[in-house]
Amino acid sequence: MMTVDFTGKVVFVTGAASGIGAAQAQVFLTNGARVFAFDQQKQHLEELQRNFPEQLAYFIGDVRDKQNLQEAQQKCHELFGTVDILLNTAGVLDDYLPLRETEEELWDRIWETNVKSMFTLTKLLLPELLANRGTVINMASIAGLVAGGGGIAYTTSKHAIVGFTKQLALDYAAKELHVNAIAPGAINTPMNQADFAGDGQMAKWVAEETPVKRWAAPQEVAYATLFLASDEARYMQGNILPIDGGWLLK
Repeated sequence: MMTVDFTGKVVFVTGAASGIGAAQAQVFLTNGARVFAFDQQKQHLEELQRNFPEQLAYFIGDVRDKQNLQEAQQKCHELFGTVDILLNTAGVLDDYLPLRETEEELWDRIWETNVKSMFTLTKLLLPELLANRGTVINMASIAGLVAGGGGIAYTTSKHAIVGFTKQLALDYAAKELHVNAIAPGAINTPMNQADFAGDGQMAKWVAEETPVKRWAAPQEVAYATLFLASDEARYMQGNILPIDGGWLLK
């Protein structure tokens, strides 16, 4: 198990109630950080708060709502102080729909959840992140690097996150903002449970198509996040780190 001392650091993570976000919250708590979690639902957050009562606080809201994000920022300041590490993890899928079947409402929901919320929150926190020599880690996807990891809306949104990450890093690296992104492949999270429905043929196909022949656990992404947020990784700037079991080798 990877251990890095994040005592005294404040981590703000979106999408923290389940999946990768919950795993990220857990590993940073275990390694001494104070974690401010943001999600639309509580799920695992109440249990985490019982286990880490002094280290975890959370806000229930919608990442698409700027007022919710502002209120969460204020609450974080009141409880923990300013943010050192921002994990933009919240995101939604689009059922792998092609353009003909993608309604404008779905397109807008994917864009606002996956991309605009990242712009809004990162901009809100940017002054304190710059003051703290902070770190931003965005959740991209293999769908941000190749086609086929989602439908037209999801793939477009994840490509946009890759661009956002690279430009943010370029613009602020000289000011010591530390920016990277993670590009997961097949991760066994609630967001991907549709692939396991019925006889699970889709999940079996995905595993078979992945060179390592399995899905990853959310913790595998969380430990990579821990490394990317560490001082040892500060020379990495604007990188998009695939965690994909070799999917992109094909």
